[in-house]
Amino acid sequence: MQKMYTPARLGIIFAVVAAILAVYVFSLYKIQIYETLVIGAGDVPQKTIPRTVVLPAARGNIYDRNGVLLASGRPSYDIRLERSALRETGDNNYNRTILELVYATMDEGYLHIDTFPITRGAPFEFVTDMTREQRRRLDAYFAFFSLDPNISVSEFLDWMRVHYKIDYTIGILDARLITGVRYELEMRVIIGNLTPYIFARDVSSDFVSLVEERGYIGVHAERGFIREYHTSYGAHILGYIRRMSPAQYEVYRERGYPMDAMVGQVGAELAFEEQLRGSEGLQVVRYGVDGTVMDVATRREPVPGNHVYLTMDLGLQVAVEHALQAQISIINRAREEEAGRNLQAADEIERITGGAVVVTDVRTGELLASASYPTYNPIELSRDYAMLSLDRTNPLFNRATHGRYTPGSTFKMVTALAGLRYDVINRYSEINDVGRYTRYEDRNFVASCWIYNSAGVGHGPLNVVQALERSCNYFFMSVADRLPNSSADGGRILAQTAREFGLGVSSGLELPEDKGILASPEWKIDAYAQGLVESPIWFSAEQVTTGFGQGNNRFTPVQLANYAATIANGGTLYASSILRKVVSSDFSETIHSHSPVVLNQIAETEYIEMIQEGMIAVARGGMGTARAVFRDYPVRVGAKTGTAQFDERLVDDGVFVCFAPAQNPEIAIAIVVEKGGSGSAVMDIARMIFDYYFKSESSMQAVPFGELIP
Repeated sequence: MQKMYTPARLGIIFAVVAAILAVYVFSLYKIQIYETLVIGAGDVPQKTIPRTVVLPAARGNIYDRNGVLLASGRPSYDIRLERSALRETGDNNYNRTILELVYATMDEGYLHIDTFPITRGAPFEFVTDMTREQRRRLDAYFAFFSLDPNISVSEFLDWMRVHYKIDYTIGILDARLITGVRYELEMRVIIGNLTPYIFARDVSSDFVSLVEERGYIGVHAERGFIREYHTSYGAHILGYIRRMSPAQYEVYRERGYPMDAMVGQVGAELAFEEQLRGSEGLQVVRYGVDGTVMDVATRREPVPGNHVYLTMDLGLQVAVEHALQAQISIINRAREEEAGRNLQAADEIERITGGAVVVTDVRTGELLASASYPTYNPIELSRDYAMLSLDRTNPLFNRATHGRYTPGSTFKMVTALAGLRYDVINRYSEINDVGRYTRYEDRNFVASCWIYNSAGVGHGPLNVVQALERSCNYFFMSVADRLPNSSADGGRILAQTAREFGLGVSSGLELPEDKGILASPEWKIDAYAQGLVESPIWFSAEQVTTGFGQGNNRFTPVQLANYAATIANGGTLYASSILRKVVSSDFSETIHSHSPVVLNQIAETEYIEMIQEGMIAVARGGMGTARAVFRDYPVRVGAKTGTAQFDERLVDDGVFVCFAPAQNPEIAIAIVVEKGGSGSAVMDIARMIFDYYFKSESSMQAVPFGELIP
């Protein structure tokens, strides 16, 4: 057999292999040695990691009608952690970076964000005041890792130590700090629609420099803006901003908002979100493998938001809030003293639970002030939010726009207009108040006038002006009961008339608001279908009780103020508004200037004049229910008191509406005080507001609280 490999062939093969190896060796030498020496190590291209950074836009300022700054923004820095970059460093470096960063943050006096619902100190246990969001996240964590939801805290922490490879040379307290941060980062994977994890907010530029000097991989400083409020008043008008929730992101992402955007939650911050918010910029940052910033390229510059001017007058707002709080304190203190004289237990005292005041310009519909009690300090909201959200008195709730209240006798002007329209009464016709309304006694319904309950008699014969002056229930029961055709038709007439005054319907206000309840036969059918009432039938008794302000009607203080303003200005219902104008970020252009919007015009001005006459008599007449405060008041006032029975409360609500000056009205006021007792008990609030607004020398003498007058 012939040999396959002869010495000559083997020589050729070895020669070829040697040549190939020589080429490779030469190429490697050229790349790694020669070119490095000739070109220089610094010029060798390095691998870079690009990262897109959103540049936040400055949010527009909010001013009052006189240009007083209410809210603004200032630049800030946040520290954000990037899970993917931290993981690439390995668990030991990952954990060490977190621990060093936590302690660096503490050393600088900052707090890092840790919502892990286990206490930070021993003995470790689940936090007792866990929020629903914390519970949701914890349950998602347990489900993702197939952990027993009933696992003990110690077992859970042991499992996390192993899972995150936290060295056992690290103490238990430090291990808890590490697990808290890793839990936050893990959550962004488990629940995909959470905002990126911000480790620390609003840190100084010095702290940013410190972090950057240490070169932590996966740790980034980002620019932002902190919202600052410059007044402790008007909290419910201003509102506040917070990082959007997952549910809000579903809405805002359609408008191009990033997942971690700060957006208005309530008040003007929410209503004018699109005007206040600017347009974010975009920047691409390239990092080296060691975390060093290699290049920064701005793709789009941020555009700041516009500035919003509200119709609110801050000075008047301060006076309104002081007046409301002062009168509530007076009433509560009087009840405490009375309880002390009667040896009544403190927990049995019916203290006032809340209230609201709205002041509106009767010529435009602009809200000049709006107070809700109890309130909060917007400057301290970020610190106090958790406590406020758990407060049973609900200080975050805006009673002015969302509180639903029975109008009581303040509804009687609606019944008066309905009666005048349908010829049930005229200016001089009289109805004899005998004290008790017994027409439906055979159906087990009897209603009494308030004077009968206290004196056992009626008011006697009264016309519409006198009936308003004395707030005669019997008169308005009779008018409501005599409206044309059936009680159902009468119910529709009352509802339609109330609607013309802006009651039970949207006021047009830019802020979110509750429409309340406008009781009618149709409303009752719907309420019955929803299980809210026991019968779908509109009974005659409902017609009677609705006529003098009780029944199922529920209105907001904003609606009541608009109602009073409509009477004051002669029958023009303006849309309520809190917006005065919007100007560009550089103040060079007025983008929008608000003009009054007419929602309805009541044609029968002669009837409105009769109602005005009755309301003036309430304040200045010899039998007026508001005469104690306003009969000798330097400014002529039109008013109506109301005592409203509300649900199962033992003490009635106090309701009061008014306007002034009566001869040429400028402002209207609506006041509701929960458990206030009566409109007469709360009308001092209106007097204090008028004292500030008109600032006459004689009215100043009547103010018991000097701080209300600057």
